[in-house]
Amino acid sequence: MTTGKLDSFFADLLDIHKMDGIDSSLNGLQVDNDGGAINNIAFAVDACLESFKQAAAAGAGMLFVHHGLFWGQPLPLRGNHRRQIQFLLDHNIALYAVHLPLDRHPRWGNNAVLAERLGMENPEPFGRYHGEKIGFKGTLKEPLKIEDAVKRISFMDRPPAGVFPFGKDLNATAAVISGGAAMEALQAIDEGVDLYVTGESGHSVYHQALEGKLNMIAGGHYSTEVWGVRKVMEQCAAQLNLAVEFLDIPTGL
Repeated sequence: MTTGKLDSFFADLLDIHKMDGIDSSLNGLQVDNDGGAINNIAFAVDACLESFKQAAAAGAGMLFVHHGLFWGQPLPLRGNHRRQIQFLLDHNIALYAVHLPLDRHPRWGNNAVLAERLGMENPEPFGRYHGEKIGFKGTLKEPLKIEDAVKRISFMDRPPAGVFPFGKDLNATAAVISGGAAMEALQAIDEGVDLYVTGESGHSVYHQALEGKLNMIAGGHYSTEVWGVRKVMEQCAAQLNLAVEFLDIPTGL
């Protein structure tokens, strides 16, 4: 499997060009290899030297990540950035990154999986960002206590970054946006949602959530964004019959 064929596969699977002009990430193939075949793909949330080293140790020819190396503007090849690129080139590892298209995808995305884990029925788009809604909201199959919702969305049973039980004892509706979407709690309040799940909390929304009687879970930026990466990994293994491996490198944030 070549990087060109993998690029086409991921671009079609995740509709990555849907977010062109909206997402600051350079979605797609960020670093190519020397043209050789790829038989093993590693998957991680973040592009960093640690994930590169683990990918190399696993014998991966490509690393697929949610957070890549390039964000809206060119960076000089010096310091940490140069060392990261040099490591990929020295070990002939291609780097593929998908940011917002992986958050918003209705089947394979971070938010779709979080909604499924909460037991959300008939999810509809939620959380407008530059004209696109990247999260989901809906009614839960069964009302959940906030502590039960925490258990459902926690990866490897890791504790969330923050839990704010400001609303009902039982949540009948929920909205989810993975990662850094604390301010979208205001949209959840405006739309009458019982429970809002995101990755990070924010001081500026604390009193808004309290006064708006909104239950809120900050599950952790990392922990809420392992789900889409792992779902794409499953599809890659099933559809392409390639060896895959998930690299778990938690930040605790």
